[in-house]
Amino acid sequence: MKNILIINGHQKYDGFAEGKLTQHFIDNAEEFFQSNDMTVKHTHIDAGYEVSEEMKKFEWADYILFQYPVYWMSVPWITKKYIDEIFSAGVGTVTYNNDGRSRSDSSKKYGSGGIMTDKKYMLSLTYNCPESEFDNKDGFFDGLSLDEANYAVHKVFQFCGAEAVKTYAIHDIFKSDLDVISETNKFKNILESNFKDK
Repeated sequence: MKNILIINGHQKYDGFAEGKLTQHFIDNAEEFFQSNDMTVKHTHIDAGYEVSEEMKKFEWADYILFQYPVYWMSVPWITKKYIDEIFSAGVGTVTYNNDGRSRSDSSKKYGSGGIMTDKKYMLSLTYNCPESEFDNKDGFFDGLSLDEANYAVHKVFQFCGAEAVKTYAIHDIFKSDLDVISETNKFKNILESNFKDK
């Protein structure tokens, strides 16, 4: 049985970013995980958290689903605070031992000291920008792929030794023609690919 930690990284702004779309994907993910006999725990960052409890969840989890809106090309600031607090608190126990280097062994490289090597993670993102801005040399992200544009978050997990599975993102979320049903089906297909029979 797989243990799944779902982290809700949404930060609420009344009248602008209520978190309903983020919660929609979390609800669909939980339904998928439970229907496939996986055990789920949650963290809702904006609702508060205890560092010691997060350490237990991180140790328990086989997979982490990190669901958040992209604010100003990155995670919301409370979610960055969570990353700083939780990943740092896990040093020597849950997240990483050190930066990987050794004074006595120059073959040991920076970023190789993670202890989450038995864990995988999935980023699931909500974006206002259109999908066409990625993988497009003339686009806003200068030809970067979706994952390359979210490089910093991926590197946090990589530094701790965790392995990425396929990222999901919904785009153009403020457009009136947003097809949430189609996007939900796409999300579920990626969940199937990432988690079922692995």
